[in-house]
Amino acid sequence: MNDSANDRPTRHARRLELLRSPVRTLTRPGFRSTLRERLEDLAKEAGSVHDLDEPSDIYGSGVVEALEHRVAGLLGKDAAAFFPSGTMAQQVALRCWAGRTGNRAVALHPLAHPELHERNAFAEVSGLRTLRLTNEPRLPTPEEIHELGEPFGALMLELPLRDAGFVLPTWEELTATVRAARELDAVVHIDGARLWESTVHFGRPLDEIAGLADSVYVSFYKSLNGLSGAVLAGPASLVEEARVWRHRYGGQVFQQFPAALSALLGLERKLPRLPEYVAHAKVVAAALAEGLAEGGLPWARVSPEPPHTHQFRVWLPYSPEALEETALAQARETGGLLFVADWTAQGPDISYHETTVDSAGLEWTAEEVREAARDFAERLRTRGA
Repeated sequence: MNDSANDRPTRHARRLELLRSPVRTLTRPGFRSTLRERLEDLAKEAGSVHDLDEPSDIYGSGVVEALEHRVAGLLGKDAAAFFPSGTMAQQVALRCWAGRTGNRAVALHPLAHPELHERNAFAEVSGLRTLRLTNEPRLPTPEEIHELGEPFGALMLELPLRDAGFVLPTWEELTATVRAARELDAVVHIDGARLWESTVHFGRPLDEIAGLADSVYVSFYKSLNGLSGAVLAGPASLVEEARVWRHRYGGQVFQQFPAALSALLGLERKLPRLPEYVAHAKVVAAALAEGLAEGGLPWARVSPEPPHTHQFRVWLPYSPEALEETALAQARETGGLLFVADWTAQGPDISYHETTVDSAGLEWTAEEVREAARDFAERLRTRGA
């Protein structure tokens, strides 16, 4: 059977169809649901987190203000501002800090989200200049901060670093890195798109982690399953200035109550369960590695091992096309879709999968994961034979 990357849209459609069936998965992301399902869920549950009889929001009033106040409290910050996207929130944050420090240089990891996924937005839109700290797939060290060789206004830390495999430093490493930036008179900003699930690894509450930084951005549509949106939290004066720039960037949206209500629901329903997901992700990752090896793929790797959050990478020596076709075939025949997301090629016949464990994954025992992984590996090895 000949595979082609041109067939990916078809595989994507088949996978989406499976996700709308009773198939078992390790994760069932909300954005894969139908419009009807998302609207019905919001209408059914939103009244449990906010008074739906109050006037609707206008340009950030009402429910949006309630969300901002809630998140500022969770992060231990003076104030917070809601943004339609994290890309906008972080550009505004770093632009505001550059004006205050007088230095437009931002030190960050080359795998940080703005460097890989935002079309050079820091430079093209906000007039910022990025300085890359290390090429290692981990957060920068204090030594690398000091060895940069030129001053910078802000240090940006993505916690966890998604494109290195959702990795986190130890608490001691993190505090030492922050201290190094302070010694150079730089401010610290945390890209906390997935900060919510980092508390388990650090063994610290959210406000203590966020307290290391001058400002923090958090997302609502990733781990919290919200519709969209983000919050920038920090000193009241910074947040007030950020609101001005939010307007200038086109982020002063007329009404945002669906996003705000879904974010409040995420804080109520998802946030308390994240430690449970993280704990089970370690069980699932170990079982996956064992099952793949037992199925004849000893080269298979899970990283980091054990996972730092409820997300991790699985590496296999096959093309994305072969891996995705095998996953779909297994799901159709067994009712279990072990790998939900696309596989990403990293070289000839080397690919990785970003695996997430959420409430759907809690239903899998270690033995069930191990057996499904063993079956997946055997199907791969005999594929096309």
